[in-house]
Amino acid sequence: MLNQQALNKAMTEAVEFVHAEGWDAGPTLFALVPTELLVDHVDNLEDEQASSPLTLVVQDTLPPSILPGSAELAEYVARLAWPRQVEGVVLAQEISFRDSSAPAETEPRAARLFSGVLRDEDVELTLLQLRPTEEELAERGPFAQDDIELRGGPDVAPHVLAALRFGLEQDPDEFELD
Repeated sequence: MLNQQALNKAMTEAVEFVHAEGWDAGPTLFALVPTELLVDHVDNLEDEQASSPLTLVVQDTLPPSILPGSAELAEYVARLAWPRQVEGVVLAQEISFRDSSAPAETEPRAARLFSGVLRDEDVELTLLQLRPTEEELAERGPFAQDDIELRGGPDVAPHVLAALRFGLEQDPDEFELD
């Protein structure tokens, strides 16, 4: 059985992948597949990846017209039915975020929201990466964009987690294709 540590490692890899793509990107959806299923089928699976229990598989089928944080994205994700070989799902999307501890007049900030779940009901994680402001970039120097600071906590984006989990609970064999 996969555990929180396996999801944490997969989420870290998703954060690094999305961060390398840069800001102002559309949502990215990953299937989490047991690495043992892929080792014999993927030639360039790195040793580091092979030692990880889960491998990220980017889903290129996400329509580019679907905006992050939109009702269309929530509906799309909730309609997916994942095969049994997929042990989990991670969704990365850019959002506007206002820190609840900040003064009410504070402007929302751009951020990335990473939400991930495994088939085991108790294994889930949501992380938030704030986009550095121009002032922060100027203050911290030329490589400040490469600093990845993540926040997390309980009860962050529960609807996103529920939508991802719903897709894992569906049996894709029950659906008929027209």
